[in-house]
This record gives sequence, structure tokens and C-alpha cells, in this order.
Amino acid sequence: MRLRAFVGVGLALLLVAGPAAAQWKWKDARGQVVVSDLPPPRDIPESHILQRPELIARRPAQQAAAASAAASAPAAAPVVAKAKVDPELEARRKKAEQDEKDKAKAEEQKLAAQRADNCRRARSHMATLDSGIRLSRTNDKGEREVLDDKQRAEEVARTRAVIASDCR
Repeated sequence: MRLRAFVGVGLALLLVAGPAAAQWKWKDARGQVVVSDLPPPRDIPESHILQRPELIARRPAQQAAAASAAASAPAAAPVVAKAKVDPELEARRKKAEQDEKDKAKAEEQKLAAQRADNCRRARSHMATLDSGIRLSRTNDKGEREVLDDKQRAEEVARTRAVIASDCR
């Protein structure tokens, strides 16, 4: 009877110890050792992974053996091996890519609208400069000053540069 109890306890301990062996160990960005039952984040380099679960550790060796066997096989029968992909994960990835594209497109449209507005304003200002009327502006002291020929020429050059950059 005692023997059965010891055997039962021993089997229970073996069953409990199985998941404990499935541990990942790696060094994080700060150099600290992290132990978890989940794999490390993707930004952890392969060289910082110190330990893998036994099944995961065997898998690359089995893949290497399969790759060498495939390389020695005749080229007449190409083997196409597709990795199993989680459909939910793939859908999330595609959604994230689409969101990123939509965000970039919206930003580009915003910039295009700003350029169009700058172009419209610059052309209007250029028309005012070309009309020959006297232009004035307010200086730092709040006083009104009329543009002389040199200042007008500088303003024309600046406005043409804005038109050249924004009116494409």
C-alpha cells in the first residue's frame, strides 16, 4: 500500500515537473536574466536567449536535418513547405499594416492641403507685389513702415521661392 502511494506521488511529481521544464531564459535590454514560460519579445536578439523549452530547442535541429535532406534530394521534385500561420495573428498584422497605410495617406493629404493653401496665398501675395501698389508692414515697435525697392525685391524673391516649392 505504501509502495503504491510513493509511486503515485512520484508520478504526480513527474507530471507537475513537465511544465516547469518548459521555461525560456533570456537577457533583457538592461542585461538582467528573465525566466518565463512565454517566449521572449521579438526585439530580443537570438544571442541573448539563454535557454529554450526542450521541444523548441529540438525543433531547429530537426529543421536543419530536414533541410539537409531536402538539399540532397533531386531537384525534380521541389518541396514547398508552408509555415503554419495563426489566422487571427495574420488578420491583426494585415489590419495593422492597413491602418499604417491609411495613417500615412491621411498625413500626405494633410500636407498636400497645406501646400495648396500656401500656394494660393503666395500667388495672391505675388499678384499684390506685381500690381505696383505701395505695401507697408508693421515693425517690432508697432510702427507702420512702407517697403522700399530693396525690401520689395526681397519679398518678391521670397514669394517666388514659396511658389516654386509649394505650387507643383
